[in-house]
Amino acid sequence: MITMDSSQEILWRPSADDIDSSRLAQYRKWLLQHHKIGFSGYELLWQWSVDHPELFWETIVSFFKVKFHTPYSSVLSGGPMPDMVWFEGATVNYAEHIYYGMQHQSVAMLFATELDTLRTVGVDEMWREVSRIRAYFRKHGIKQGDRIAAYLPNIPEATFAFLAAASLGAVWSCCSQDFGVSSVVDRFAQIEPKLFIAADGYLYNGKKHQRTEEINAIIAALPCLKDTLVIPYIGTALDFDDTGITKYTSLADGESGPPSFVAVPFNHPLWILYSSGTTGAPKAITHSHGGCLLEHLKYLAFHNDVHEGERFFWFTTTGWMMWNFLQGSMLLGATIILYDGSPGYGGLDRLWKLSEQLDIQHFGTSAPFLVACMKEQIQPGLHHNLKGLRSIGSTGWPLPPAALQWVYEYIQERVWLCSMSGGTDVCTAFVGGVIEKPVIKGEIQARGLGCALYAFDDDRKPVIGSLGEMVITKPMPSMPIYFWNDPGKKKYRASYFEDIPGVWRHGDWVKVTEEGGVLIYGRSDATLNRQGVRIGTAEIYRVLNEITEIEDGLIVNLELSGGRHYMPLFLKLKAGLTLEQGLIQAVVLALRSKCSPRHVPDDIFQVGDIPYTISGKKM
Repeated sequence: MITMDSSQEILWRPSADDIDSSRLAQYRKWLLQHHKIGFSGYELLWQWSVDHPELFWETIVSFFKVKFHTPYSSVLSGGPMPDMVWFEGATVNYAEHIYYGMQHQSVAMLFATELDTLRTVGVDEMWREVSRIRAYFRKHGIKQGDRIAAYLPNIPEATFAFLAAASLGAVWSCCSQDFGVSSVVDRFAQIEPKLFIAADGYLYNGKKHQRTEEINAIIAALPCLKDTLVIPYIGTALDFDDTGITKYTSLADGESGPPSFVAVPFNHPLWILYSSGTTGAPKAITHSHGGCLLEHLKYLAFHNDVHEGERFFWFTTTGWMMWNFLQGSMLLGATIILYDGSPGYGGLDRLWKLSEQLDIQHFGTSAPFLVACMKEQIQPGLHHNLKGLRSIGSTGWPLPPAALQWVYEYIQERVWLCSMSGGTDVCTAFVGGVIEKPVIKGEIQARGLGCALYAFDDDRKPVIGSLGEMVITKPMPSMPIYFWNDPGKKKYRASYFEDIPGVWRHGDWVKVTEEGGVLIYGRSDATLNRQGVRIGTAEIYRVLNEITEIEDGLIVNLELSGGRHYMPLFLKLKAGLTLEQGLIQAVVLALRSKCSPRHVPDDIFQVGDIPYTISGKKM
């Protein structure tokens, strides 16, 4: 029995009912009944799951009654990482399992905006809209493996279009509309989509941001497109020419009744997400139907404890992997809550008011949002009835201890704060909540089931209680099947397996405690983690290269105490020039418009030179 360090401050403990009624408890009972396997604590269950990955993931298939249209010949073959093959021979469809998950529910989603509009979308309505878009896809010859690219805010039509694409075995890829044209084209040009879907604009900070010019520029840069579907969200869709454009309002009515789904191989691509490295174009990370299905069922059930009929919210844009993760809660019969706009419009109380209004059980956000609420000294629990709120999910970067304390003092003392950390790389979390364990100030509760995460020391040995390099030593089904356009998986191997062949090096400093808690200390590689979004320095340098006054530059992101970030930009200007306000404004405008607001540095400094290593890399 492990004894807890008396110096650790416990902020929350589960009640007996929390544990007994949990999805994890259901799984434990099922394991005992069907496999005669039982464990006295979570850490022993975790150890079994990583010691026996084939059996563990096979139990996930059985426990959740995953429907394979054809059986698998083996659970795990090939290898070592990244050459493993999961459930070879099996065919499945991710969208079909959302249909199964929602078949006993009446409401699929609730859509709110910062302008206080609210739209309820029933399950039957959702599938009718999916049918409309699916018919449009088929009219344009979309088949298995074809790519559908989208440029959308977080609106119901984004979910409809994703489900339509997945139902046909087409590959989904989406950017949010705060991305500039060059950032979007850098991503979509790699995957050569056949169809493009875009809203005419989005809402943010009380303004309607029209995207007509950007959409036309993206279309012009993608000659592979057969057609573009435009959704009239802010009322400017009529501004588009009819050539190569289909208006959403012109689509035929959708069919009623059960939708149809194309059964695809377990490892068939489901969606493409993007994570930028330090050089070259953003990496087109490709995930599979089966891998994301099993991982989302496992994580959302056992680490978020999502039940049928509950309401699941995560504040996200469509360009962040948490949007994809949010869709996954429908696998378990949850109603998803969509929100478009600024989380702080009209005050940081906005989303807490929404939580009361919509009776949200699971509230997902970023660590920076919770820190901002703490700094503003707002008290959501005093002004809103949040008694129905069961969990608060936090991701992006580790939540500082002061913010953890604020949650329990000013939101709700019985809420389960299940911080998580993972990424675009696996479209899930490696570490996160476990309802059986206490919440300890400054720690994430545990490593996820089936995730063989360790802290490696300089000798590449796992250490407990000491800072180390975060590694995953065994494969997970939701690891990428490949990067798009990456022959021989060269970029894939270089991203995770270059330092230790066969072992995934994630690029974080991490400490695992004796009790199995996890502390993450930030990036150990050159990719910037800016408020939870990974930014490649190459994206910033490409923009700087277009500004004639700039000779060279260096961007860094410092992770400070208390969860704060500081990202300065150092510029070497051409001889005789000095850094003036006009140039600073030009740099800020270029980064904001061509990349995103997150790419804008906190400060810009002029320096005499930029340091390089002997191998030619910026220091």
